[in-house]
Amino acid sequence: MDPGKFAVIFPDSAFVPVVLGFFGLGTGYLIYGPQELLRAPRRSADVDRAMGVWGIFMPGLCQLLAGIYLFVGLTWFQVFHDKALYMAALAFSAYGIHWFALGWNRFQRTGVRTDAGMCFAFVILSVLGMVVFFSAGAWPVGLLFTGLACVYVSKFFISLPFDKPRQDGSPGVLATAGEWGQGFFHTVTGLWLMYLTFATTLNITSGYSLPGG
Repeated sequence: MDPGKFAVIFPDSAFVPVVLGFFGLGTGYLIYGPQELLRAPRRSADVDRAMGVWGIFMPGLCQLLAGIYLFVGLTWFQVFHDKALYMAALAFSAYGIHWFALGWNRFQRTGVRTDAGMCFAFVILSVLGMVVFFSAGAWPVGLLFTGLACVYVSKFFISLPFDKPRQDGSPGVLATAGEWGQGFFHTVTGLWLMYLTFATTLNITSGYSLPGG
């Protein structure tokens, strides 16, 4: 008897775990965004440590779990068959891992001058997500990746090593503009992620047909 002829086949699942990633990232963005935009509460050692912990466990861990779950469901058990979910698995995993680094750096109060290359890489990943989801007709998720791209373009200007601080020690002109832009896009994209969480959950559990779910 050839054991290769026997395989366990699992039925397709409608319970795609993207809502965990949406909610985790959205919560992180709504914590970071208003603080960057309004500078309230003002940054201090205590504030940075608290925000670092939130960054590691909400956008970090929630997205990583969603990404791993999607990869396993797509490859090992094949309970998901929408090819666009491969992009979602890549994005949730990569963004989740990088949020572990962002949260830890904020907790330790390290500098951001090394982030320029990271921003470039994640702009590319965000544009890739835009291409995949707009091409698939999933424009609400395509809009999400547009917001993500704007976040990393803004963060790039914060990370430029040649933007010297002002004489009073405050950030330079480019860093100030980048921080405002990052705070704005964190907040707007965080609110959109809350909508995607809401719409996807209602569509799956209650038979709604909201866009983005």
